[in-house]
Amino acid sequence: MAKIKLSEGGYTPIPEGEHIFKITKSNYDEDFGKLEVEMVTASGQKHIERFYLVNNDGEVNEGALNVFSYFAKTALNNFNLDEIDHEDIVGCYIKCTVEHEKVPSNKDPAKTVTFIRLTDKSPASGFEKDNLTEKTEQSKATNKGMIDLDALLG
Repeated sequence: MAKIKLSEGGYTPIPEGEHIFKITKSNYDEDFGKLEVEMVTASGQKHIERFYLVNNDGEVNEGALNVFSYFAKTALNNFNLDEIDHEDIVGCYIKCTVEHEKVPSNKDPAKTVTFIRLTDKSPASGFEKDNLTEKTEQSKATNKGMIDLDALLG
């Protein structure tokens, strides 16, 4: 029987404010017109943007296509594109403002659910210095108390 170490915390949403995301993965299901773009912040927090490019009638969802088009052009920092492969955006960076929308849960109206909204998108060339410092400090806190094998073997 395997032992699985459990974490101390639960899910915490990405804080509101400006963040730079690196696009790490892009999955497109042509049968359903669903595009999922996986992203990560410098501190390692993950987010998935979903675009439903085809509606239930099998027709193009113009609104979603417009939103994704702006997202892709911004991530690629090329506003003259007519088409892309969904994987072209992988490895690109995008700066967005994170906003939280809290609504009552469908399952239990006494509880709330927080949706993450990305607004004010702009191109980014990488993680900024402040974000890298945040990641380094978080990494040090996570690894505190662990043995440094490089130091022992070095």
